[in-house]
Amino acid sequence: MRIFNALLLSIIGAVLAGGGTVLILNGGSPYYLISGIILVLAALLLIRYGGLARLLYSGFLIGTAVWAYAEVGYDWWPLAARMGMFLIVGLLLLLPLHSASRRFAPSWIVLFLVIGVTGLGTLGSIANDVHSIRGELPDEIANADPEMGPRGENDQWTAYGRTDFGQRYSPLDLITPENVAELEQAWSYQTGDVKQPGDTVEFTYQATPIKVGDTLYLCTPHNWAVALNADTGEERWVHKAAIEPLSDRQHQTCRGVSYWPGDALATISATATATPATDTCGTRIFMPTSDAHLLALDPETGELCPEFGENGSLNLMHNMPFDQAGFYYSTSPPVIAGNTIVVGGAVNDNYDVNSPSGVIRAYDARTGQLLWNWDSGNPNETAPFDPNNPEQVYTTSSPNSWAPLSADPALGLVYVPMGNRTPDQLGMYRNEYEETYATSVTALDLETGQARWVQQFVHHDLWDMDTPAQPSLIDLDMPEGRVPALVVPTKQGDVYVLNRQTGEPILPVTEVAAPQGTIPEDFAAETQPSSALSFEPEPLTEERMWGATAIDQMVCRIAFRKLRYEGRYTPPSLEGSIVYPGNFGAFNWGGVAVDPRRQVMFGMPLQLAFTSKLIPREELGDRQTNVGEQGVNSNEGAAYAVEMGPFLSPLGVPCQSPPWGYVAGADLRTGDIAWKHKNGTTRDMTPVPLGLPLGMPGIGGPIITGSGVAFLAAAVDDYIRAYDLTTGKQLWQARLPAGGQATPMTYLDSEGRQVVVLVAGGHGSVGTRLGDYVIAWRLPADQDR
Repeated sequence: MRIFNALLLSIIGAVLAGGGTVLILNGGSPYYLISGIILVLAALLLIRYGGLARLLYSGFLIGTAVWAYAEVGYDWWPLAARMGMFLIVGLLLLLPLHSASRRFAPSWIVLFLVIGVTGLGTLGSIANDVHSIRGELPDEIANADPEMGPRGENDQWTAYGRTDFGQRYSPLDLITPENVAELEQAWSYQTGDVKQPGDTVEFTYQATPIKVGDTLYLCTPHNWAVALNADTGEERWVHKAAIEPLSDRQHQTCRGVSYWPGDALATISATATATPATDTCGTRIFMPTSDAHLLALDPETGELCPEFGENGSLNLMHNMPFDQAGFYYSTSPPVIAGNTIVVGGAVNDNYDVNSPSGVIRAYDARTGQLLWNWDSGNPNETAPFDPNNPEQVYTTSSPNSWAPLSADPALGLVYVPMGNRTPDQLGMYRNEYEETYATSVTALDLETGQARWVQQFVHHDLWDMDTPAQPSLIDLDMPEGRVPALVVPTKQGDVYVLNRQTGEPILPVTEVAAPQGTIPEDFAAETQPSSALSFEPEPLTEERMWGATAIDQMVCRIAFRKLRYEGRYTPPSLEGSIVYPGNFGAFNWGGVAVDPRRQVMFGMPLQLAFTSKLIPREELGDRQTNVGEQGVNSNEGAAYAVEMGPFLSPLGVPCQSPPWGYVAGADLRTGDIAWKHKNGTTRDMTPVPLGLPLGMPGIGGPIITGSGVAFLAAAVDDYIRAYDLTTGKQLWQARLPAGGQATPMTYLDSEGRQVVVLVAGGHGSVGTRLGDYVIAWRLPADQDR
């Protein structure tokens, strides 16, 4: 045992000494080099002088504890990474126990006491949560009868965010903080659509069903439209679009379908054509597809509506400058206002400089006739192009909008969350219009497509900080009176609260200095916007590096010192830069939920660092490229490829200290963050199924109900959870058979019982369990009244 312990100490010491030397040479902490020397010396002593070795190791543990507490304070997870491995080695040094005299030798007693004191001291930090904000959101009703969007019947959920206002709020209040713990599964349905050979890595279930009448409608990753009985989950029909697997798509997903109620309930657009004389579909379900089509389906049968487009299908590749298969597709449901359906689309990031356009287009919901096209690379020419005219071509690779849109028909505006122009990290290809509209929210006139206003969130975006989420529309009672507002969460952690009529900030927006210095061909903006309501994390430091052991933590420290990092908006570089928050986002497509009565928000901000490295074309060699958003993307036609991915330790865990994911509540009238709590566990991310509450990343969205209960899955453990909106306290959770990377919804069934539904199918690039489930929960029959 002594030889084993000596060998173990010598190996650990040599690794720490070697790595510590590299760290010092890069300007880092001397602790690891000093520790490595001490451990090697202890190993040598242990062979002949066990007592001296134990005393030396005791002193080492005391010094390590002092250093650790000085670096990170009394914070469990950073302390565990610094102390855990060394405490375990210390226990080994107490063995073997051959005799009572050895067992109680002074050096043995000293080491035993040191391990006990430092170990219990470290363990006690579990109870000290230094990352949460504890408080309460105001619970008074500021607006008893708020505007929640068109077709906002209480028992229905007729659009992706319940209505075109994108609030993700339902006034239903049968499920309350007091009874939510009694929820039980009502039914489960499996779609049968699973990942196929040839599919892209990011095969994901992200759909939020809609409910119209007594039927749920949803879509699957391969664009199967499914109709289910809202009471029982029984299948009514399935329409399977003929979508072949294609690895050139960066995403194989569908976030939802859209409902058009027909002329009887729609306000006819001034630019729309007359209703066809023989319209077989009085109402319609619209589904975008990953092969760049828009399908119109009969809600009753699932059959294509032949009057729309060409026999029910509209090819969205018309007038595109380039038409590479899999480079353009719509992942989010279009927004419908009156008889106008507005469609955005995703363009593959960083595959090719010459890619399809990110044009936003409006079509007649009855015929598919193009009404207008707004191309952010050529924004003033919105008169509809002739789909049959090859001379009319949209702008190459112009900024796109892949997230869901919102609309306010009363103001005649559609709100477009804008992404960036590909390549994301190379700004030298953009024209002046693209510089204006990229990474923004832009309000377009519903009748003409002309831009009414724009609020940009990143100037000259070099970080893939696309505006990722549907804007949420809400009226706010401010000191100057009631203001029509729009709430937009961003990847960089800011939440913008704007006047949706004018685009002017309601909560202050300031310009702050930004890091400079890029490749010679490019530049970085001198300042960047910052919102008064922000979940931007504290800047990274070497002390905030983390790992499962002290060794991989040291490796993360070395990587941190070698990478370029000057805070948020550190420009991409040839040596590699840290992007924090990463382009996965503090917020992503799941967005936030807003309560229009209490005028507060619920969200899931993340803190996860990514890295970005530019690779000169001549150095790319035969490296594998274009297998998704992460990894190396070739940027064909550009002088640089780009390599991106999360900032991870050699063991595959984030290099930064947890927590990495939270739930949070904020007052939208003041910008105050009332509470913030860690969210999610390691239950499904480690070989041993331990639910350690680190606060995990995730992707998906929340909803709020009228009783003040919020529902969210999203985290990388397979649970759906309910929270008290006022305090953020978790009230309930249910185990899922697959990853819950989708946004739930809620409605009343035919018996007047409130139902919560979630699609659980997993997320390929996040790594959660794949599946094909649609699951419903409700209260026992004797309680849901």
